[in-house]
Amino acid sequence: MSVQPCAPSPALILAPEAPADAPLIEALLDRAFGPGRLAKSSERVREFAQFAPELSFCAWDAGRLAGVVRLWRVAAGGRPVLFLGPLAVDPDLQSGGVGRQLVERACEAAKASGEAGVLLVGDHPYFSQFGFDVAPGVIMPGPTDARRVLYRAFSGEAPQGAVAPRHAA
Repeated sequence: MSVQPCAPSPALILAPEAPADAPLIEALLDRAFGPGRLAKSSERVREFAQFAPELSFCAWDAGRLAGVVRLWRVAAGGRPVLFLGPLAVDPDLQSGGVGRQLVERACEAAKASGEAGVLLVGDHPYFSQFGFDVAPGVIMPGPTDARRVLYRAFSGEAPQGAVAPRHAA
């Protein structure tokens, strides 16, 4: 028996995250990542980062939450950047392009808002299709495989230094 990727329906709608979406998002994150999701270094970043709901998106498939991508305001080496994560897709819809659409939409919104770039921790083979590359000079809180720290620049070079809270200018 071969497993075929599940394609999202043509009616997939991407919409900015709303406060009312939070319970559905938490349930999706639990299904997609399991209980260990809160132990990751990315979660340490989200503990001090400023959430950017206007740059975070939900994918809806016939009224069902199919996926979510969140962006957070941080600094890396003192430079303002956005941190992407989590990116989660309903396990029943994975490999159907939902994640791709969410990452593309979030990056478009980040660039349009004037941000310098987007940082994340993830798999280079997947995220390189969106223009992300290894950011060897970025230091994450907690243990993190440096090969998984990726950056997509919209302007300037990749930041160098520790990821920390972004301070208001």
